[in-house]
Amino acid sequence: MAEEPETGEEYLFKIVVIGDSAVGKSNLLSRFARDEFDAHSKATIGVEFQTQVVDIDGKEVKAQVWDTAGQERFRAVTSAYYRGAVGALIVYDISRRTTFESIKRWLGELNTHCDTAMATMLVGNKSDLENIREVSVEEGKSLAEEEELFFIETSALDSTNVTTAFETVIRAIYDNVRRKVLNSDSYKSEVSLNRVSLVKDGNTKQIYCCSK
Repeated sequence: MAEEPETGEEYLFKIVVIGDSAVGKSNLLSRFARDEFDAHSKATIGVEFQTQVVDIDGKEVKAQVWDTAGQERFRAVTSAYYRGAVGALIVYDISRRTTFESIKRWLGELNTHCDTAMATMLVGNKSDLENIREVSVEEGKSLAEEEELFFIETSALDSTNVTTAFETVIRAIYDNVRRKVLNSDSYKSEVSLNRVSLVKDGNTKQIYCCSK
């Protein structure tokens, strides 16, 4: 049975950010971790990660956020990095419908590569591009409800809802760990005091945090 970290010890959650190429995954991560935005950001080669410390209920929680390349030719490389992940942000670009249509494929990858249920947030990024929107807020909400995901719209450009998106996933993982909702036998063999897993139970509900 996994234990909670004792006083002075840390929680460490691995979270993956996935989605098609050029939906803004790297800029979401850099905005969250460093409050930076690169308008000329190039496609991520392979996988990179950054660690951000979040305070939850007076506890120090480290989120190790992995930016997995969305380009198809890298999928075989990045698949190994799903292991151990307990949270995910699946990102699409509200101005490119094709990226929204890929969401179920990305969900399939999560189900294939992850041993445990995930705290998963559907993220409609680039909400600043309202004038060329191709995916409505209602469509995002509907898909999230269908798949039992959290949902939010963000803008890495102007930072709208970026912190909220990551912290909602981190809080969901933390809350479930505190309730000791751990039932993955394969993960129990690996779990330690500072690496914990989430299993979504019947009490977990979708939270819509849409930008207005």
